[in-house]
Amino acid sequence: MKSDAFVTSGLDMDRLPVHVAIIMDGNGRWAKKRLKNRVTGHEKGSRTVRTIVTACRELGIQYLTLYAFSTENWARPKSEVSALMRLLKKFLVSEQQDLMEKGICLQVLGQMEKLPEDVRKQALETIDATRNNHDMTLNLALSYGSRQEITDAVQAVAQKVAAGELAAEDICEKTVADHLYTSGMPDPDLLIRTSGEFRLSNFLLWQSAYAEIFVTHTLWPDFTREEFTEILTNYQKRDRRFGRVECNMPSDGSPQ
Repeated sequence: MKSDAFVTSGLDMDRLPVHVAIIMDGNGRWAKKRLKNRVTGHEKGSRTVRTIVTACRELGIQYLTLYAFSTENWARPKSEVSALMRLLKKFLVSEQQDLMEKGICLQVLGQMEKLPEDVRKQALETIDATRNNHDMTLNLALSYGSRQEITDAVQAVAQKVAAGELAAEDICEKTVADHLYTSGMPDPDLLIRTSGEFRLSNFLLWQSAYAEIFVTHTLWPDFTREEFTEILTNYQKRDRRFGRVECNMPSDGSPQ
C-alpha cells in the first residue's frame, strides 16, 4: 500500500533503501525552546515515531531501526528515565493493534534484561504478537550500545571457539555479523540523525560501515514525512560504490 503523496513526490519507488536507521535526537531541546519540560518533548517525539513508521510502511521500506534509548541514557535523571519507560510502555500497548493491521513485526535490539519488568513484559508480548508479520520490521534500539553489542558478539564467538564448535581461522565478517543483535537483517542503507549533531553516538557502528548518512538540524519532534521524503530523494542521487572504483575512474581518484 503506497501513498499517492509519496508516488508523486519524485521518488523512484524501485530505488528506495531496504533498511533505514534513525538517531532520534532533539526531544529535550525541542521542549527547552518552548519552555516545557523534557518529558513533553519525548511525548511529542513519540508522535513523530508513528508518522515515520507509517511513512516507511506505505513506501514499502522493509526495515526501520529507531535509536530509542541507549545504554548511556540510564545515567539521565531518574525522573526522566522513569518517564521515558512509561512512554515506551504506553507506545507498546497503544501501537500493538496498529502494528498488526499494518503487518509490521516488532523487534528490540539491546539489553532487554535491563528494562523495568513491566516494560520488558509488554515488549515481549508485542514482539510475540507481531512475530508472524512480514510486511515490515520495526527495530527499537532499547538499552542499546553498539560497543556492547560487538563485545557480546566477540564473547559468543570466543565461546564457540573454546568449545571446539568453530575454528579461529574460520572467523570472518559474516561470523561477527551473525552474532550481532541484527543477525539475519540487511545493514542500513540510510542513516539519519536529527538535531544537527555530527556523531553516531554508539549506534550500529558495525552495520553502518557503508550506510549513507544524512544529518538534519530539524529536532526530532519537528521531523515530518515531507522532510523524510526529501532525504530519500537525496539518497537516490548518491553514487553508492561500497569502496569500489569504476573502470573509467582515474587511478588517483581525481575526477575526469
